[in-house]
Amino acid sequence: MPVQLNHTIVAASDKEESARFLADVLGLPPPTPFGPFAVVTLANGVSLDFMDEAEVSPRHYAFLVTEEEFDAILGRVRARGLDHWADPFRSRPGEVNTNDGGRGVYWPDPDGHLLEVITRPYGG
Repeated sequence: MPVQLNHTIVAASDKEESARFLADVLGLPPPTPFGPFAVVTLANGVSLDFMDEAEVSPRHYAFLVTEEEFDAILGRVRARGLDHWADPFRSRPGEVNTNDGGRGVYWPDPDGHLLEVITRPYGG
């Protein structure tokens, strides 16, 4: 079998809040509990397993979505009044990038993790 990413642990100050936030904004089913984790499962079977941590070092998580999903996600980001940017350096506020013929946008989660959705893989 080829190597595949199965899951990763995401540190959160409140695992339930952060997992619900991600699932809601991405339009995914609610998180499910598994041991000490609140699990958000993506369409390709990969899961993000949120775990409570006293200290959170923000990371970056990018999701490949369809054009229709992008529109819906960006709509939810804007409806929540979330800051969002066209770039990871946060120098283009309120914009969407069009890199590699697709679209992309970045926004923070409750712990400062930088979330991104793109409609085309970069460099593709």
